[in-house]
Amino acid sequence: MTVSPLVWALTIAAILGLLAFDFFFHVRKAHSPTLREAAIWSSIYVGLAVVFGFGLLIFGGGQMGSEYFAGYITEKALSVDNLFVFLIIMASFSVPRADQQKVLLFGIVFALIARTGFIFLGAALINRFAWVFYLFGLILIITAGQMLKSEGEDSHEADNIVIRLARRFLHTSEHYDGDKLFTVENGKRVMTPMLLVMVAIGGTDILFALDSIPAIFGLTQNTYIVFTATAFSLMGLRQLYFLIEGLLDRLIYLSYGLAAILGFIGVKLILHALHENNLPFVNDGQPVPVVEVSTGFSLTVIIGVLVVTVIASLLSPAGKAQTAVTNARHHAKNALDPDYETDPVEREKAYGKLLKEIETIKGLAPKYRARIREERELMDLVERAVAEHDSSPKAKRDEVRAAVDTPVDGRA
Repeated sequence: MTVSPLVWALTIAAILGLLAFDFFFHVRKAHSPTLREAAIWSSIYVGLAVVFGFGLLIFGGGQMGSEYFAGYITEKALSVDNLFVFLIIMASFSVPRADQQKVLLFGIVFALIARTGFIFLGAALINRFAWVFYLFGLILIITAGQMLKSEGEDSHEADNIVIRLARRFLHTSEHYDGDKLFTVENGKRVMTPMLLVMVAIGGTDILFALDSIPAIFGLTQNTYIVFTATAFSLMGLRQLYFLIEGLLDRLIYLSYGLAAILGFIGVKLILHALHENNLPFVNDGQPVPVVEVSTGFSLTVIIGVLVVTVIASLLSPAGKAQTAVTNARHHAKNALDPDYETDPVEREKAYGKLLKEIETIKGLAPKYRARIREERELMDLVERAVAEHDSSPKAKRDEVRAAVDTPVDGRA
């Protein structure tokens, strides 16, 4: 189906309108979104993506609709994985919680611009050179292998070349000045760490696109579907960040699932490349008679892998332990640092959530409590939060230590 320029214009206008609405009505005034706010708007954006998909089913046909949903689900899953890195970047730069929304919205806008460029470049290459499918397939298979290799170590590091260059060449002030990119110190106009964070997020977005765009081109070569599926997967990512912030570390098998999906799409691309082959050193430049994977089968595999991955992660004791550790560290920091969480009411709420995580830690198996006890930095952070917020800090600190104390050889 050929998409008219009018439909393209209306689609782009609608996406720009949603971004403008997001900025002026939610992000412009710095605040920490509540869980309810994040849940409502995440649901709205997912709902819009689904309605748009059904519109494609009705007006574009089953093939077009199924390709869109396969692309949207894949890109959304990859976007959730990207949130791990965004979380680490903002933690490493100590971005105040109230200002994180603006950083995320900038990341979404930059990602949309960068990926749009990659989409049209990829479409032009595919239309001119059939061998590009081989290249895209190889990129995805290598990416899948790297995901499996890094799992179990630090699989979501925020130390790529863009961040290292930004830290080296962009010298900023020591402290934030709200969400300003520049401030005045000692009579001189200087950059704030906020600009450094945005450069880090934007540069990381470009690296993400290197596997994101080949993945969706492996499911459809329709440029309109590639663009809209990518755009809708990014819309609502800001709200989703705050909605599942405390659950991100629970998805301990997500990288395995994404590796399986990317590997599957990589093989699909290579099969398609063989079917369209014109390389002289492969089958004398003639197409190779191979089985091509249908869009319906691809959609089934993607959904099936993600469902199994999420359920396995949520049921995993290791995932529960990792989530408890991450949440305890996060809530302790919120409760302690007035620069990170400026609202004292929210800091008290964070302390209450910290106490709940301590109760969760008490219910963990001894081997997981032993790991937590070995994290001296975390224990110091939690005990400091207790000392500053509790009327009887010594008794509470003893309770914290008891929560992670593990019997060894029959002794406590």
